[in-house]
Amino acid sequence: MSEEREAIAPSDLGGEGPPIDEKPYKIVFEANKCFGAGKCAEVAKNWEMDISTGLSKPRTYYLTEEELPENVRAAEVCPAKKDRGIIHVVDRRTDEEIAPDPHGDGTLSVDW
Repeated sequence: MSEEREAIAPSDLGGEGPPIDEKPYKIVFEANKCFGAGKCAEVAKNWEMDISTGLSKPRTYYLTEEELPENVRAAEVCPAKKDRGIIHVVDRRTDEEIAPDPHGDGTLSVDW
């Protein structure tokens, strides 16, 4: 008998964070799948390459409206997971994935 896995609510990942009205967006990062292409760091100042590991990492996981566009771009250009990306930008108010959203329905596209 197969056990159905309960869907993960993106807003539950990583703790409570700052108030939603201040930072309504959140990054869910599959760091274990990063291979250091650095495309995210090329397009977004929130992303940097860690010299000690050679991998990318965000400076912050919680985003304002102003920070949203560059982080959406970072999610869209990430080549990991066969171009489906490992940077997921989520609206904390609705739990919908904004980018990369490969399913086209707002469901979180992490591979855990």
